[in-house]
Amino acid sequence: MKKELVIGIDAGTESVRVGIYDLYGKQVGLGITGYPTYHPEPGWAEQDPNEWWAALVDSIKKAMNQSGSTKDQIIGLSLDTTCATIVPCKNDGTPLRRALLWMDIRSHEEAQFISSTGDDALKYNGYGNVSPEWMVCKALWLKRNEPQNYESADKILDFSDWYTYRLTGRCTGSVSTTTYRWHYNQEEGGIPKHFYEAIGIGDIFEKLPKDICKLGEHIGGLTQEIADELGLNEGTPVAQGGVDALNGIIGLGVTQPGKIALVTGSSHNVYGLTTKPIHAKEILGSFPDAVIPGLRLVEAGQSSSGSTIKWFRTNFCKDLEAIANVKNVSVYDLLNREASIIPPGSEGLIVLDYWQGNRSPHVDPNVRGLISGLSLKHGRAHIYRAVLEAVAYGTDYNIRNFRNNGIDTSEVYAAGGATNSKLFLQIHADVSNIVINVPEDNQVACLGSAILASVAGRAYKNIEEAVANMVRFKKERIEPNKENHEKYQLYAEQYRKAYPQFHNWMWENTRINQSESINIQNEILV
Repeated sequence: MKKELVIGIDAGTESVRVGIYDLYGKQVGLGITGYPTYHPEPGWAEQDPNEWWAALVDSIKKAMNQSGSTKDQIIGLSLDTTCATIVPCKNDGTPLRRALLWMDIRSHEEAQFISSTGDDALKYNGYGNVSPEWMVCKALWLKRNEPQNYESADKILDFSDWYTYRLTGRCTGSVSTTTYRWHYNQEEGGIPKHFYEAIGIGDIFEKLPKDICKLGEHIGGLTQEIADELGLNEGTPVAQGGVDALNGIIGLGVTQPGKIALVTGSSHNVYGLTTKPIHAKEILGSFPDAVIPGLRLVEAGQSSSGSTIKWFRTNFCKDLEAIANVKNVSVYDLLNREASIIPPGSEGLIVLDYWQGNRSPHVDPNVRGLISGLSLKHGRAHIYRAVLEAVAYGTDYNIRNFRNNGIDTSEVYAAGGATNSKLFLQIHADVSNIVINVPEDNQVACLGSAILASVAGRAYKNIEEAVANMVRFKKERIEPNKENHEKYQLYAEQYRKAYPQFHNWMWENTRINQSESINIQNEILV
C-alpha cells in the first residue's frame, strides 16, 4: 500500500519553501529556493513573479528528490504566500510589472487619503489609519501613478491567487487574503463596493477574482502543462491557500479562542481567535472566517523584526563570518553568546524597531528606526540585544492591547525565525511574563499548507481534524523569569512613551530624506 503524502508550499519574503509531509505531520522532504527583493526607492519593495515561479518549480523538485517520494503518492497540495503583495497581470497570468511586495509603503499618500474618508470599512483598521501595505492603497497608487499598467491589467491578484491561477487555470480569491487585506466581509455582502467607489477604484471589480473560496477548499487540479513542469500528476488536488502567517496559525494548532499565535520572520505578527466581533483602536480586525469558519481573527504586527536583525548582522558583523565558519556555527549564535551576558535593558539602550515604519499599534509608515541612550560604554552586543528587546517590547505592546480588549491568554504558540534563538524567545517571555510553546516542526506555514492539502485530498474532513493529527509541540517550554520581567517593565514603558514624544520629529526627518532622494534621482537622470 502506498504511503500518502501532501505538499505544503510557503512563499515568504525571501524564498519559497516546499515541505512534503505524511498524514501525521512528519516532514519527509524540504526544498528551499530564494529570490531577490528590489528596492528602487526608500520604502519601496518589489519582486518579480517570474522569479517566484522559477523558485517554486525548483523547490518542489528539490523536496521530491530529498523525500524519495513519487508523484503517485501526492494526494494534494496547497500554499501560502506573503499577503498584500499585488500582481497586475494579463488573462494568461503574464505580469505587467514587478509585484508590489507586502512591505512596500510607497502608497502612504493614498493611505492617508483613504484613512480620511471615515468609511465604515475602516473598522477593520481599528478605526484608525490604513497602512500603505494594504491592497486598496497599492491598487489606488497603481491607478494614480501607473495608469497604463492599471488599465491594461486584466486581473489584479494577490500573490497566492496568482500562484493558484498558474497551477489550476482557475482564478479564485482566498477568503483568507481578501478578508485580511481587501476589506472583504462575506457576512456583509463581500467587497464593500461603496468604499471602493468612494476612494476611486470602483472600476477594479472586473479585475478581481469572482469566486472567493475558504481555506482547504478543493479549487481544482493541476493542469497537464503545469503538472509536467513540476513533475507531478495532472489533476493533483489543489486546496485554496492564503496568507503565510495565517496558514502558520493553522500549523501552530491555534484553531480556537484562548491561544495566541506569534508568527515571526521578516516581520512579527500576533494573532488571536474570537467568537465575537471586535473592532478597536490599535487592533486589526476582527476578520470573519479568515482562518476557521465561524471564528474571527484579530491581529497586530511589526513591519520589520527579523529583517532589522538581518540588517544589523549584514552591516555590522562581517568580522564574525570567518569565526562562524571556523567554529561551524551561525553568526547569530555568536551574537547571541555576546548578548546573553548583557543585562536586561542593555544598560540603558532603547531602540524603536521602525526600520520599515510601524504597523501596530500606530499604523505609521513615516517613522523610522531609532537608537537612544548610546554611550562610549556600549558595544555591538549591547546594540544587538537592544534590537531584540525592542522587538519584544513591540510585541508586548500588542499583547497588552489584546488583553485590554478581552483577548487574554497566559501562553503563546510561536514559530518562525525567532524560535531559532533561545535568547530571543526568553526575552519575549520575560518582557511579557508569558509562557512560550514551540512546535516540533518550525516550518509551520508549510505544515499549515500541508494540512489544507490533506483536507482537499480527503484524508481529513476538516482543518480541526487534520490539526489534531498533524501538529506537535516540543516538551520544553520557555518559562518567564520573574526577576527579569520586573526589570523590563521600566524599559518597556520607556519604549511605549517614545512614539508620542518623537514621531513628529521622525516624520520631519523622513520627509527631508524623501526630498533629498528625489533630488539625487533627478540629478542622476540629468
